[in-house]
Amino acid sequence: MAAVKMLAKGQVVIPAAFRRKYHMKPGTKIQILEYGGILYLVPPVADPIKAACGFLPSRPSLTRELLKERRKAFAA
Repeated sequence: MAAVKMLAKGQVVIPAAFRRKYHMKPGTKIQILEYGGILYLVPPVADPIKAACGFLPSRPSLTRELLKERRKAFAA
């Protein structure tokens, strides 16, 4: 965690180590998210769909369950 100071115009400087780690260049857009009284700076992602994979807990596949049932029905 790094502490930063807000400048007169509301600007904050993101430390160089974080800019390098997340490949941020001048003009890079960053999303700001407020949740539970905490501000989060969210760096851009190249592929938001890929980044969201695994975000939700996995559930058994309905298709697989149906296929199992059908195979059992035809085997009997």
